[in-house]
Amino acid sequence: MSHLSYKTISANSETVNKQWLLIDAEGQPLGRLSSKIAKFIRGKHKVDYTPHVDCGDNVIVINAEKVTLSGNKWENKEYIRHTGYPGGQRSMTAASLLKKFPERLVEKAVKGMLPKNKLGKKLFGNLHVFVGETHDKEAQKPKKVEFN
Repeated sequence: MSHLSYKTISANSETVNKQWLLIDAEGQPLGRLSSKIAKFIRGKHKVDYTPHVDCGDNVIVINAEKVTLSGNKWENKEYIRHTGYPGGQRSMTAASLLKKFPERLVEKAVKGMLPKNKLGKKLFGNLHVFVGETHDKEAQKPKKVEFN
């Protein structure tokens, strides 16, 4: 056996092959869907995964408004933000966020599962969430991913 067979190969931006994946969020639980999306964006499903390199795929999510939450999370789950001014804390329930910005529900869930650094910001750019069946990424010929 050759001694070169033990060489560890790390991926870099030139050697990574990125694909476009299409995921239908209809009827999917938000947390489970988001963890699978984060895994695809990060590239952990690939054999040449390297933690410090963007080796994940580009993910297109359609039907973001048809995602589900279990229990009373539609009324009890709150998304908190701050305006930056004194007394500027604002909160919004999951139901009101779905009504106003349906795509942000999926975006916030996935963003929370990515690294909190420069790489995480770059990886978040590989997520494209759309309300409804249509999307503007047909030219990339995305491959549909099915979850059972």
